Amino acid sequence: DGERSARFYEALGFERVQAEPPFVHLRWGGSADIYLVSTPAGAALQGRRGLGVLVGFRAGPEGIQAVIERALKLGAEVEGPTSQPWHTHEILITDPDGYRLNFIEPA
Repeated sequence: DGERSARFYEALGFERVQAEPPFVHLRWGGSADIYLVSTPAGAALQGRRGLGVLVGFRAGPEGIQAVIERALKLGAEVEGPTSQPWHTHEILITDPDGYRLNFIEPA
């Protein structure tokens, strides 16, 4: 459900730039674009969605805590924050379709 996914991303803080089926164009932090593409009618996706995919975004000036709070309000699975040896704090959020989003801020 492309519209459900778009609403999830917007509630996380993404901005809807354009929507023309089957595409929804979203933007994070004014600089990172993502396109949600609905599965064509009659097409079947095999296997678990998002397996092996991790999409990363810099958390931005509000920081990862604001993203965590919005994700939890949506009932999303949130892992972290984790402090990484490369001097970042990171969280993982799983979207309604199983794709994993990695939000990062400097430590």
